[in-house]
Amino acid sequence: MRPILFMLGDFPIGTYGLLVALGVMVGVLLARHLGKRDGLIPDAITDISLTVLLAGVLGAKLLMIVVDMIHGEPLARVFSLGTLRAGGAVHGGVILGLLAFFWRIRKLKLPLNATMDALTPAVALGQAIGRWGCFFAGCCYGSASRVPWAVTFMDPAAREFSGTPIGVALHPVQIYNSLANLAVMGILLLLGRKRRFKGQVAACYFFLEGIGRVITEFWRGDLDRGVWLPWLSTGRLTGFLFVIIGVILWTWFQQPQEAARA
Repeated sequence: MRPILFMLGDFPIGTYGLLVALGVMVGVLLARHLGKRDGLIPDAITDISLTVLLAGVLGAKLLMIVVDMIHGEPLARVFSLGTLRAGGAVHGGVILGLLAFFWRIRKLKLPLNATMDALTPAVALGQAIGRWGCFFAGCCYGSASRVPWAVTFMDPAAREFSGTPIGVALHPVQIYNSLANLAVMGILLLLGRKRRFKGQVAACYFFLEGIGRVITEFWRGDLDRGVWLPWLSTGRLTGFLFVIIGVILWTWFQQPQEAARA
């Protein structure tokens, strides 16, 4: 794989960062398009998207650092340049991004349910592209495997950045997650055409993303960096929380619609 795409003088340009940037740009364009369906101002969607992005990057880094410290990683490793270049814990990014979203949507006075319906398919698309960045960087790596499509990381930079095993055939779990995110996006786009109430798309995102993460955790190889119980990794814990959030949002957003019909 290729954690460093090229050098700009003495400064390394990471593949992960470039793919995340691409995911953000494509995601914002999709969100702007979907927002028009409910009469949302495209520039307001861009404003919220950039706010959520900054909060998401910070949240992913913070959760990664917290998990590492809880599980006894040396501080020199936790705050090393290589570790901080890693993508972080994605659900930490989603959680802090969600808090920033609620703050910004209140400032801009936008409808919560319709705005979330516009943004969540874009988030899934951005995640799908960003996971390829994880793949090229070697972070969030899979467990040892003999499947025909197993991948073997050979670049020492991957081990330096993320502790990725070198010369070992691994499940390409980053690609599994990318495909899962693409599937979620496709389902959400189809649902958006036939939704029964505004907010239904957003609720389904959390439900499907949570289930997908719980499943793909079975093939993760870096679980020693965030296991709370023998079977409960950070990814599974946040996955279960996402499912609960999805159920809550479905119930909450559906109530006004039912009341209007009563």
